[in-house]
Formats: sequence, C-alpha cells, structure tokens
Amino acid sequence: MEENLEQNDHPPPASITVLGDAELNYKWLEEKSKAALLFLDKHEYDLSVQVVDEEVMSMLHIKHSQVDNATDVLTFDHGSNTDTVYADIAICIDVAEAEAATRVHNVHNELLLYIVHGILHCCGFDDLDEEGHAIMHAEEDRVLNAIGVGSVWSNAS
Repeated sequence: MEENLEQNDHPPPASITVLGDAELNYKWLEEKSKAALLFLDKHEYDLSVQVVDEEVMSMLHIKHSQVDNATDVLTFDHGSNTDTVYADIAICIDVAEAEAATRVHNVHNELLLYIVHGILHCCGFDDLDEEGHAIMHAEEDRVLNAIGVGSVWSNAS
C-alpha cells in the first residue's frame, strides 16, 4: 500500500526535447511547444522533436508512409489520449525555410507550426480531407495566437 502512495506522489511526465543540427533557438521551440501543450490542457506529455533535413525526411517518409518525397512533418504517436501526448515528431528544416520565405515569416514560427500540427494529430485532429484540413489549420492558428506567436498558417495577425 505504501508503495502505491509513493508512486502517486510522482508528478506525471512532462518532457519536451527539440534537437537537430540546424542553427536554431531550440529552447524557444521547446518553451513554445510546452505552452501549446498546456493551452490544449495536456499536462502529461513526453514529446521528442527532431529537426531533420530534406534527405532524412524523404527517407522517413518513404519508410513510414511509402511516399517518395520530403514533407514538412511526420508524427509518430505512442499512445496519446484525451489527457496526454506521447509522440516523436520529425520536422523538416528545408521545407520550413522555403515555406517561411513564401509566407514571409521566420523559420522558427514555421517549425513551431509543424510541431503544433504534430501535437494536434495526437489530439485526434486529421487533415486528410478538405473539411479536416480547414479545421486543423484553424486550430493551429488558434493555438499559436493563444501562446503569443500569432497566426502562421493563414499568416493573418
């Protein structure tokens, strides 16, 4: 009985790691990712984000989706539910740089958009059809506005 009490005294896992070789402000990405999770009422999470280049992302996309090209984000959900997010997310720096230039915002905001996109997949959002796509991207902007970044997908302020 005492062991169960001790186990319940431990706080739920709350870990975010963002790593990569690109020269980025990884701490900012981690802090904003945490803010997004908390805004979404996810207080238990274990999120690992890897920033990869186009070559690595293409290999991951082929391996896990059988699609032969790079993509912006791949999410590997490890049992998230309504209360938790447990996932590995790969985000592509090369795609982010191109998109950030097109949408005229910084690459950190674009990468954060990809992280939020991955988190939302773990929360049950999907963008496979037109309606789901619109709902998911509206939710991304809602989250990013709430944490002080502003709209990134729609590029509206």
